[in-house]
Amino acid sequence: MSPPTVSRRAVAALFIERQHLDRPRGRRLTAANLVRFAEDAGGIQLDSINVVERAHHLTLWSRFGPYDKRALERLLYRRRVLFEYWAHAACLVSTGHLAPWRRAMVDYTRRHRSWGAWLKKNRRTLNEVEQAIRDRGPLGNADFERPGKRAAAGWWNWKPAAHALDYLWMTGRTMVESRVHFQKRFDMAERVLPQLTGVEPLSLEEFRRWHLRRGLHAMGAATETDLRMYLTFPRIEMPERKRLLRAMLESGEVIELAVTGDRGRWLALAEDLPALARAGRRRAAARGTTLLAPFDSFLWHRERTSRLFGFDYRIEVYTPGHKRVHGYYSLPLYHDGSLIGRFDLKTHRAERRLELKSAHFERWFARGDAAPGAAWGRVDRDAALAGTAEAVRSLATFVGADDVSVGRVAPGSLATPLRRALAARRGSARAHEATGAAAVADAAAPELADAESRS
Repeated sequence: MSPPTVSRRAVAALFIERQHLDRPRGRRLTAANLVRFAEDAGGIQLDSINVVERAHHLTLWSRFGPYDKRALERLLYRRRVLFEYWAHAACLVSTGHLAPWRRAMVDYTRRHRSWGAWLKKNRRTLNEVEQAIRDRGPLGNADFERPGKRAAAGWWNWKPAAHALDYLWMTGRTMVESRVHFQKRFDMAERVLPQLTGVEPLSLEEFRRWHLRRGLHAMGAATETDLRMYLTFPRIEMPERKRLLRAMLESGEVIELAVTGDRGRWLALAEDLPALARAGRRRAAARGTTLLAPFDSFLWHRERTSRLFGFDYRIEVYTPGHKRVHGYYSLPLYHDGSLIGRFDLKTHRAERRLELKSAHFERWFARGDAAPGAAWGRVDRDAALAGTAEAVRSLATFVGADDVSVGRVAPGSLATPLRRALAARRGSARAHEATGAAAVADAAAPELADAESRS
């Protein structure tokens, strides 16, 4: 029997829905919405680069618009609806998924045998660091610095105490209790999440099946390469992944799909067939405009982004300046389900200014052509520029900027229309976003009160 066929548009639309980008900046930040997003996407990536704003704040702004960061801090580090662990990279993951991630913690040493030699040499350091945390409470890397000594740059040059802190975290003996200036502070796991001691980890087989299911759920439909590149931790070796998928196909839990215009084999959860069918019938996959963090889960596998949306993207922070094409920290511009450009942005905090260093619009958009990937009709250029201006003003409000400056725009034919759209938004944006931020804070107030009562 031939596998069922679905359109690329159906796959893209369900992916957009699972990534909570069907209504960009259209939901309120509440505990329920935050957890639902983290569970649907599989995690919210953390990253230290702060040229515009921290990656997780940008990712959440893309879904919730300007929100009270104090509300998020309380939900994370007091109510603890999410906790920090490794999923694609360092991520915020749902506390409701503690049992499966507990399995990953228990198995960490066995999977990463390279720790063996380090532990033999540094067992005393490990014990001393763990005992210091047990005795003194939350501690960070700076609490173990040796006066007068500076470590060389690079992960491989970490001092032994930093390795110990990482090992204790990854094995679940400690957890991230809080962050101060984005630096992790660790405490004993049972003090951070007292329920951890009563959690029975999934079996290894159950965990691996759960892990594959989370990836398929987050993407709606995926190739085997997509699955390997989306939730990258813990790594499931190819023979084992193929065995698991074969078993899940035989049981009917997973089904094989054919995607129109793609010769590869696609997979989906059987329970998602109705959702794919509904997604394929939608006249529009999304309504709204936003900018995406380079580390957004929507972009975790960039080759998939190219296949579905015809958008080739790479992060250029690691590219030498003279070789950069779109800028140090370019954020993809997302409008009504299409990726129409990328903006290289920088927040000047002392000046309270958001600098749009360069704007690069996709050629098809500038020409008024149809999108090269999944599309829901031609994009209205004027509406897209108005949405872009509103999104940029919203981001400026979120990062505490009063002004937006604009540099180079490519193609040049869009420079004047973009500047006009931004100027038109200047007067109304401040009042609108101030009202919106206040509404978000009011909506979060019950969550904060609840968090305070629990702490």
